[in-house]
Amino acid sequence: MPHISVKLYPGRSEQQKVRLAEQIVKDVVSLLECSEESISLAIEEIKPGDWAEKVYRPDILNNPDKLYKQPGYNPFE
Repeated sequence: MPHISVKLYPGRSEQQKVRLAEQIVKDVVSLLECSEESISLAIEEIKPGDWAEKVYRPDILNNPDKLYKQPGYNPFE
């Protein structure tokens, strides 16, 4: 029962978000050998000015053991 959470800056079209979700779900089904019905996916838009405190600090900086891909930026520098 994977649940996927995608956080990104505002500005993508609804079509882009739907296509992103479809592609992620397709890859998860293939890689995890699970049914599409078992997957849920949420997309949350975060304003650039809120990114450091709402995403970077809690999800990235404070959870390095959960990251499988490190970002190439630091919003505090």
